[in-house]
Amino acid sequence: MINLILIAVFILLTAFFVGAEFSILKVRMSRIDQLIAEGNKKAVTAKKVTQDLDYYLSACQLGITITALILGALGEPTVEKMLEPVFDYFSIPAAVATALSYVIALSVVTFLHVVLGELMPKTLAIQYAEKMTLLLAPPLYWFGKITGPIISILNGSARGLLKIFGVKPAGHDTVYSEEELKMIVTQSYEGGEINQTELAYLENIFAFDTRKLREVMIPRNEIITIEKTYTLEQILAVIDEYEFTRYPVIDRSKNTAAFIGFINSKEMLTDIAAGRKNNFSTYIREIPRYKETVAIKDVFLKMQQSRNHMAIVTDEKGVTIGLVTMEDILSEIVGEIEDEDDGEIIVPST
Repeated sequence: MINLILIAVFILLTAFFVGAEFSILKVRMSRIDQLIAEGNKKAVTAKKVTQDLDYYLSACQLGITITALILGALGEPTVEKMLEPVFDYFSIPAAVATALSYVIALSVVTFLHVVLGELMPKTLAIQYAEKMTLLLAPPLYWFGKITGPIISILNGSARGLLKIFGVKPAGHDTVYSEEELKMIVTQSYEGGEINQTELAYLENIFAFDTRKLREVMIPRNEIITIEKTYTLEQILAVIDEYEFTRYPVIDRSKNTAAFIGFINSKEMLTDIAAGRKNNFSTYIREIPRYKETVAIKDVFLKMQQSRNHMAIVTDEKGVTIGLVTMEDILSEIVGEIEDEDDGEIIVPST
């Protein structure tokens, strides 16, 4: 009876170590940090364990090995003792009885050890990583502290042997490639962790790096412009018709209409409403120029740093072929931005 109880106890201990091993590997550190911020005390211990994976995985392996050895030692004599009346009844020779006891004990203990001690806790740990980590991390932490000298010796021995063969032990930090991240995002969507909109945002971000400026620019023939020589009435007529915030300014006094800058209509209208009469040229701001082959992300960063919302797009010869705005770039991530008044999509040259 004592042996049976001990077998049950050590199968449970095996389940504990297996569950702890898989849960601390599976749990997300970002979620642990969130729980700590919410005041969860168990999460503090869980973070200590997950931050030192190499050490605590060794603790799990030590625990699994010890319990497996003890189960093996207990199994055969326990089964033999239980089957002894049966063997005596059928007058089975002692040597045969011992062999049968060993085979039966090995089969039964292996079945219980694998199913109850390993497969079930592994499945639970993978499916409920967060709950299992919070439950099992504290006792694993103290087991690691108690068996610290043994774990240090074992880890040191392993590293020493690896060094002999020229292998440098690596840590357990997880680094994902872009393709792996895309798969994770897709799986998160299929599993209901993120919605369709969030999936679209993330997919757009992944595509952001590879896209060029020519893919999002407004072609030159579609740009709404204001000429440098326009009168105030003509300027107001254009602003009233299109209701954009920014307009590129062109100078037709040259052989070809040249883009010389842009104006902010809100700034100009505010001055007019306040009775300030400034020369039109004072509202013209410098407009940056980028080649069509430049990556969108690079232009985005430069426009952020310079606080520009509009830029000219040129070909390899420096000829203007289009226009891009900060809105055009942002729409590559969040989609088209709609006007709050009438719901129509604003032309990106605003």
